[in-house]
Amino acid sequence: MDSILEILPPLQLAAVVGTAFLAALLRAFTGFGFAMIAVPVFSLLLLPAEAVVLAASLTIVVSSTSYKEWWGRFPADQFVPMILGSLVGTAVGVYLLSGMSKAQFQLWIGISVIAATLVTAFIKPSAQRKAPASVTSATGVLSGLMNGAFAIPGPPVVVYAMAVISEPAAARAFLMAFFFASNVLAFFMFSVAGMVTATPLLLLLLAIPLGVLGDKLGSGLFHRVGGAAYRPIALVVALVLGGWNTYAGLS
Repeated sequence: MDSILEILPPLQLAAVVGTAFLAALLRAFTGFGFAMIAVPVFSLLLLPAEAVVLAASLTIVVSSTSYKEWWGRFPADQFVPMILGSLVGTAVGVYLLSGMSKAQFQLWIGISVIAATLVTAFIKPSAQRKAPASVTSATGVLSGLMNGAFAIPGPPVVVYAMAVISEPAAARAFLMAFFFASNVLAFFMFSVAGMVTATPLLLLLLAIPLGVLGDKLGSGLFHRVGGAAYRPIALVVALVLGGWNTYAGLS
């Protein structure tokens, strides 16, 4: 406990744990949103490398505990080319992250989250259609770029899933599976780049219990009432956090 308190004061530790709970709950409810909620808050409390490593590792742990929610329930023919594209984009994104200051990181996080939130707000699920493999792969590259630089792989994939996969449960499973795999890739590349340190790993241990609890509650809510009610809440929260980070970066 003394080691953890040396990293952050109690109120900021509570903010990290509370954010992990809320982000996990919202992700389990809709299949996306963990990084869009967690990374902006983590970036206000931690160094850029620490924020992205914590977000990626939390996503991996929480996704692993709820694999039955997504395993085998998504279209694999679209998943494979997208994750291969993500591999390329993540490598480039990690390189870009290594040259960013905390202010630059917060500014780009804020701008990215605001843009993604506005785009997502205007995208509605449509009839099932087959996307060309080139579009699927390009979406993966763009997602990987955001994943490596900001640990926020979601926006391009969310737009893709909403436009191509009309069945809510299948779209949710696809997003969960992709974010698990893309964060495994990101964590591996963060490790290779020497970005994985004791600080995010200690915070991970502290945040896991409430992150798992949030995931369980979110899954229960999805199966009870569906994911439609989540959209306006998540989009407003993400927009506020994006504006908060933009202001912090400019300041």
